[in-house]
Amino acid sequence: MIRQFGIDEFIFILLSARWTLVLTLIALSLGGVFGFVIALTRVSRFAPLRLLAGAWIGLVQGVPVLMLLFLSYFGLALAGLDLPPMIAAGISLSLYAGGFLGEIWRGAIQSVPHPQWEASAALALTRAQQYRYVILPQAVRIATPPTVGFVVQLVKNTAIVSIIGVVELARAGNLINNATFQPFKVFAVVALIYFCICWPISLLARRLERGMHAGRPG
Repeated sequence: MIRQFGIDEFIFILLSARWTLVLTLIALSLGGVFGFVIALTRVSRFAPLRLLAGAWIGLVQGVPVLMLLFLSYFGLALAGLDLPPMIAAGISLSLYAGGFLGEIWRGAIQSVPHPQWEASAALALTRAQQYRYVILPQAVRIATPPTVGFVVQLVKNTAIVSIIGVVELARAGNLINNATFQPFKVFAVVALIYFCICWPISLLARRLERGMHAGRPG
């Protein structure tokens, strides 16, 4: 029996958005830690580490997120490690986020004017102290707008995990569509919820970027 799209179906889709947000937070948290390590490695004085980090970023940026998901879910299963879909999704999105955030933050660190490095070195600060007190505070300010902007892409990319059965926003919409055969209504609601999540984040990113440019001298 074909169901009609009603309040129950709407609530099911709306509640599924929490898993979209959970996956985004997982990827942003774990990927942020990984990205920070990658960024520091990319600006390291040790050439092999720089090359290794650069190769990893090239791999992540050159391979679709879907392939990372398949490797985490199906590839590890072939090796005898069966991961629940939610964990495989979290790992894949975290690796993806780590690669991109690492490159964003590497660019921010290298955007700090070179005289800042020279001045901090002249004060006899160690490398760690240079980062902590001089470089990273400025790099964080530079990196914040593109980082917030990347979160929008991360939210959208969570839709890919529906392929392995995670019932997030896109998967919930597909399930309701299969039950009601009302694709326009169903996916209009799904699109509206994505918009309500992403639009405020996009506005925040633009506001932060304008604030950063306004704060620059001359």
